[in-house]
Amino acid sequence: MKVISKFKVTKGYSVWKKAFESNETSRLEQNVRVLAYGHETGNESNVYTVVEMGSIEDKRLKNPGMINFREEAGVDHASLEIIVLVE
Repeated sequence: MKVISKFKVTKGYSVWKKAFESNETSRLEQNVRVLAYGHETGNESNVYTVVEMGSIEDKRLKNPGMINFREEAGVDHASLEIIVLVE
């Protein structure tokens, strides 16, 4: 399945991007493949990711370690929107 996520970052896009890129090995271990990521032109506070995974559980949204990792990267969990694409 393909999933689009949108969220706000509180520490800046560059902080989030560095953390996101450093987590590639963990994503691959969980069978999560990044198709695209970035921000809107002129608005680095809203970040979008497009990933492909076996199931929504693969994104480990409730894993305490991943929640902490995302918070350290500046992800505002209250703003998180997830869209599962139907093919």
